[in-house]
Order: sequence, then C-alpha cells, then structure tokens
Amino acid sequence: MAIRRWILLPAFLLPLAAFGPPAADASRSLANTSFDRGETLQYKVHYGLINAAEATIELDDNVHRVNERPCYRATVTGRTTGSFDFFLRIRDTWRSYIDTTSILPQRFFRNIEENNYRKRETVDFDHQRAVADVESYKKDKNDVKKGTYKVPNNVQDIVSGFYFLRTINYDQRRPGEVIKVQGFFDENVFSMDVTYKGRETVETKAGTIRVIRLVPKMPSNKIFKGENAVSVFLSDDRNKIPVLIQAEMFVGSVKVDLYKYKGLRNRLNLVAKN
Repeated sequence: MAIRRWILLPAFLLPLAAFGPPAADASRSLANTSFDRGETLQYKVHYGLINAAEATIELDDNVHRVNERPCYRATVTGRTTGSFDFFLRIRDTWRSYIDTTSILPQRFFRNIEENNYRKRETVDFDHQRAVADVESYKKDKNDVKKGTYKVPNNVQDIVSGFYFLRTINYDQRRPGEVIKVQGFFDENVFSMDVTYKGRETVETKAGTIRVIRLVPKMPSNKIFKGENAVSVFLSDDRNKIPVLIQAEMFVGSVKVDLYKYKGLRNRLNLVAKN
C-alpha cells in the first residue's frame, strides 16, 4: 500500500512544501506576479506506460477570509483512473487557505479516500504564536484526535508551499545552489534541501516548454531510488507553474504531466514549433 502515497501530485509536492527562507518576520509581505484567482492546472499521472491517475490544482474565483486574513483558496484533487481504479481506488482532496499578502497558510484541510482507508484533517496555523492546531479523525467520526504543535516561522503546508515556490526569482539563483526548506505535514515538521539545477526544455502534453529544474534531496526510504530521484520542472516564465514531475522509484517510474490549463496570470513560455 506504500505506493498509493506517491501516485498522485500532492505527494510529489511534499518535498517542496516550504521552499524558501527558514525564518523571518511572521507578518512578512511577498510580491506575487505569478498567479491569481481562477487559475486551473490539470495533470495526467503515468505509472510506467499506464495512465494511472489525474490531478487538478485550482484557485477559487473568490477571496476567502480565514483568521481575519484575506486568503486564496487553493484545492488539489487526485483520483485514479482506468484499470488502476479497479484495484487502487483513490479520491483525495487537499486544500489550503493562503494569505494573499504573506503566501502563508492560515488553514489546511485534507480528505483522504484510498481503498478502505479514510482520513479527514484540519490544521489551523497561528503564525504569531508559531503553532499549528490539528484536528483529525479516520473512519470513526467520534474518534477525534486533537493536538497543538510548535512550528517554525513562515512554515508552509503541502499546498501553500507550492504557491510560495512560484514567488521566488530564479534569476537570482545559481545552478547547483542548495536551498534549505521547512514545512509541516502529518503532525510533523520536516526539513529538506532543494537544489536548483538550472534551465532546460521539456516535452509535455501541453506542449514543449522552457523550464526551471528543481531536485529535492530525498531521505533514505523504500520508495524512491536514491536521494536525487525526483525532479520538478517549473515553467521558465512569470507563472512558474509545475509542468512536469518525474520520479524514479524502486517499483518503476512515475511522471506527472500537465495537459490542460486556464486562467494563467501570464503567457506560458511555450517553444514555437518549426
């Protein structure tokens, strides 16, 4: 059952869930010229030669107010398709309410349905006190688990970190530069190194796209084949959307491929065909 945790897009975003400075003022303000309300990104997830799943990342059309802060509502959904759906049925939803000024999460929610496994979780972040309040339950709605956890300054959740990643100016980064990351997920604070590898051109179902390549250093585990097994490719333009994710696992290769998009804030940097 371990494979299911790494089939869909949200899990591949986990290593990047807090790309940026490890600590700063909790009331920070970040410039954002990369995304806006109404953006929708759709992906095909391939396990080897099999079209295994689909995933969607979307920003709601409205601004939501959480903890007295205006927030984007970002939702990631993933589901298995075709023959994969017969023996490994996944219907997952991940949602983050992201402060429009700081790009920090105010609230995180996930609803996990994977075969018979169920989990619902809500995380409320208090960045002034540097804590996260977690409430979750599995199959039994009466069996609620609650806890408060200390978190680093400017901590990101698994979804908000994806949007924070897109605010970084990669023109100021050197290939080979390692950036320290921190995040909060599954009641744990995690840290990871991410290496900026430079610029490339990749083929996707949405077209040929100039990209920025990032490689998170994976901890030793039984899923990924080596510490550099995952590569994330962001469009090399003002959008910085993830257009392709590749992972080498002990049980085969997985590719998350952008195939449809709408509502981009800027023009996508597609390579013109001859």
